[in-house]
Amino acid sequence: MQQDKEFMATLAKGLAVLGSFDKQRPAMTLSQAAQATGLSRATARRILRTLVVLGYVTQSGRQFSLSSGILKLGFAYLATQNWIEQAAPLMRQLSEQFHESCSAATLEGTEIVYVARFPARRIMSVTLAVGTRLPAFHTSLGRVQLGFLDDAEFWRRLRSLRIEAFTSSTITDLQALYERVQEDHAQGFSIVDEELERGLRSIAVPVLDRSGQAIAALNVSTHSTRTTRNEMRERFLPSLRAVAEQISGSVA
Repeated sequence: MQQDKEFMATLAKGLAVLGSFDKQRPAMTLSQAAQATGLSRATARRILRTLVVLGYVTQSGRQFSLSSGILKLGFAYLATQNWIEQAAPLMRQLSEQFHESCSAATLEGTEIVYVARFPARRIMSVTLAVGTRLPAFHTSLGRVQLGFLDDAEFWRRLRSLRIEAFTSSTITDLQALYERVQEDHAQGFSIVDEELERGLRSIAVPVLDRSGQAIAALNVSTHSTRTTRNEMRERFLPSLRAVAEQISGSVA
């Protein structure tokens, strides 16, 4: 593929360094950062020093780590998404109405990114918060948005993954995943039942823009011992759809 003449390789390298910090690598030496990104030590040094000066990275001895300044980038994104502000009180009401967790997430590649969440009970082994990423193909929030992709893009994303079974219920067959997403798209909602984690059951609907394309999704999640799939359709779905439609109406 021909490189875009306006593509800034230096900026891309800087973002790669920022993206290399994660839960497994909260702090890195210069050598570790270079190795994680595939950059030379000299390039990694210049980038890290620049990020320190800009306030996105902090240095303690030989260790570099993200600073709180990086939050400005995340908050800037949230501030530009006016629908999230509209959604928050409605999501809180849903959570209080059903005594269950209500979340909103956007689709990014093969993952969903949580942009709002109102937890009720702890039902997952991992802590979910704004910014948390989960595999889109195995979550209701992801599947209900994946259905809006054309077939070529859907398969490109799916085939880029190494599909693994998180539980015995996880759908790992690619054709079966495609068919499930298409079925969910046709019915306008997705239920994912203990595919990502044992005991976790959730139902999601899309949030649409004025052109009818999904910009996000809302879900209500519960423990499988508390609510059946039929109860989710009968109790949760009407209110969830009503809130999603109200939020969609506020999308610029």
